[in-house]
Amino acid sequence: MPSTPTREIPEHALRSLLLALSHQRALGRAAIRVPLTRPIVGRFVAGQTLAEALDALELIAGAGFRTTVDVLGESVASEAAAAAAASRYVETLEALAGRGVERNVSLKLTQMGLDIGRDVARANVARILRRAEELDAFVRIDMEDHTKTDATLGLWREVRPIHPETGVVIQAALRRSEADVDAINAERGRVRLCKGAYNEPATIAYPDKADVDRAYARLTETLLLRGDRPAFATHDPAMVNHAVVFAREHRIDRDRFEFQMLYGVRRDLQDMLVRAGYRVRVYVPYGTEWYPYYMRRLAERPANVLFMVRAMVREGLPR
Repeated sequence: MPSTPTREIPEHALRSLLLALSHQRALGRAAIRVPLTRPIVGRFVAGQTLAEALDALELIAGAGFRTTVDVLGESVASEAAAAAAASRYVETLEALAGRGVERNVSLKLTQMGLDIGRDVARANVARILRRAEELDAFVRIDMEDHTKTDATLGLWREVRPIHPETGVVIQAALRRSEADVDAINAERGRVRLCKGAYNEPATIAYPDKADVDRAYARLTETLLLRGDRPAFATHDPAMVNHAVVFAREHRIDRDRFEFQMLYGVRRDLQDMLVRAGYRVRVYVPYGTEWYPYYMRRLAERPANVLFMVRAMVREGLPR
């Protein structure tokens, strides 16, 4: 039986630790109060206020990128908190329209009250989609851990008639995702494909990175051939290159798909793709509830911890 390379053990342990810490709300509340965290978190979060986010969005758009906005927050504990989160999304859509910035947002169902009740989440999402329809905006429903997959896809299908230009996210790490992608393609739904940022059981998800990469590549090909304007969310140059080469070989126009990357991550790769004429959309989060999001960004690739430190030394702290 082959042994696990020694160098992978610390990285796996660090990833597990970071994901566990992402659920520690008390730690998150403490982190938000520490002044030092603000410039560090600014590497991955566009601001704590809508005004700060709008300024960042204009700069990003001016550099040739498309954008989607995430109003940070998840797993609310009351109907009032869920309704307030929906109100922030409506406010954000209206502000984007008023500022002349691209009207495109991404939201999580637990932030809309899914853990409280499906009807609560449905009502809040429906409210956002009705305003999005009026403003000719695009809404993407993010995917959370595997326990939410059925509920997320089910609710997406229920509310999509309100605003057909509503997309969803699929995680390549989950073993079920090929069947899900086939079903969504048949419905002409719009998919953002990501690898997945959650610690999942091996019975549910591929435990090895190589298997996740192979699944991502297979799903990329399926979406390029049969998907409706798919989005490939990855910072992995190998996955980006696979999409580029496959699209070229099958004469798939660049305007039929796009790459999506996180604010503050792999700016070099983002710039390279834009210069090469590809569509790149930057996922721009803002808000005070940044802690869980930030910890998952570090956990997705623990080397991001070192990357973040090196980047801040090289480029200086974000202004």
